[in-house]
Amino acid sequence: MEYIQRKLEIDLPPRQSAFLWGPRKTGKSTYLRRRFPGSICYDFLRSDLFLDFTKNPSLLRERLLAREDRELNDPVVLDEVQKVPQILDEVHWLIENKGIRFVLCGSSARKLKRGKANLLGGRAWRYEMFPLVSSELENPDLLTILNRGMIPAHYFDVNYEKSLLAYTQDYLKEEVFAEGLTRNIPAFSRFFDAMGYSHGELINFSNIARDCGVDSKTVREYYQILVDTLMGRFIEPFKRRQDRNVISRAPKFYLFDVGVAGAIIKRRIYEERGDLFGRALEHFVFMEMSAHSSYSELNYEIHYWRTKSGLEVDFVLRKGEVAVEVKGTGRVDRSELAGLNAFVDAYSPKNAICVCNEKEPRIHGRITIMPWRQFLSALWEGKVIV
Repeated sequence: MEYIQRKLEIDLPPRQSAFLWGPRKTGKSTYLRRRFPGSICYDFLRSDLFLDFTKNPSLLRERLLAREDRELNDPVVLDEVQKVPQILDEVHWLIENKGIRFVLCGSSARKLKRGKANLLGGRAWRYEMFPLVSSELENPDLLTILNRGMIPAHYFDVNYEKSLLAYTQDYLKEEVFAEGLTRNIPAFSRFFDAMGYSHGELINFSNIARDCGVDSKTVREYYQILVDTLMGRFIEPFKRRQDRNVISRAPKFYLFDVGVAGAIIKRRIYEERGDLFGRALEHFVFMEMSAHSSYSELNYEIHYWRTKSGLEVDFVLRKGEVAVEVKGTGRVDRSELAGLNAFVDAYSPKNAICVCNEKEPRIHGRITIMPWRQFLSALWEGKVIV
């Protein structure tokens, strides 16, 4: 697999350290090796290093103090840092007393948070690595994206189905069970499957709890495990003002990768139409906007909007400035724009966009109808939200 130039840019001034978070296999280690080729690196996936530093975290300080100054010009990289939470006290001391910079890389902050580890009190900037995005690929193929997802190794793998199955199983085994994030392994496994089928829809915690044989509080905790291990994120309803006709509490949940979501429910999309295609396209657009929000450092919030009568807008960006509805159809009917029109009437966004599978863009009243490829190009060129 050829190297892909990523959109992420980590540029650290003198004495500045950083955390780099991201799900497994999104390319964090590869990126850091190329971005900081002269860095000293400790990878705690290596069992010998893991055992040595777990027993004696001060080894980090002792080894780095033995290095020559020129060897510490680049930041020291600690990969899978969540596996050795106690080492962060040593990192803190080295930053404060020796001015050494660090890039602390990991796939889960949950163990650090729950163990009340030293998160360096704002001394490290936070970056996030996402799966591939459309602007990193020369000619992205939509069905390939929706079936394989955008984890680099999966997107370029002809045997992606086996790789995706192994990925979901390894997540459960290594991230959740091995780390002791939950004790009820059968219940979490049932939750994982149930979550896949309700993915991208309003969450009914009680219904999922009933399917899993646990209570609603436990289901909420299971979702939080997914968030903390960077497997997905909630999007909350858009609420600019009180309105009894607008849903204001129930969140939605999206996994970090459309291919992983499809693997959980054994989904296979053969053509660019139908309900499964439309839902996967919506998920893919969400992935792109999430990555753009972070990589661009605009950090805009993403919400959804829905009335109790069923009018809905898939995504509302930056406090209502941009409204985005995603349709998998090759020809958007006027009736399919009812939600967007209602939102425009109520909130007057700067941009109201229907992303779809039509071949050419067009304007319908106050709504811009855009082919998905053109929308994503405009997004990454800074023309959708600035």
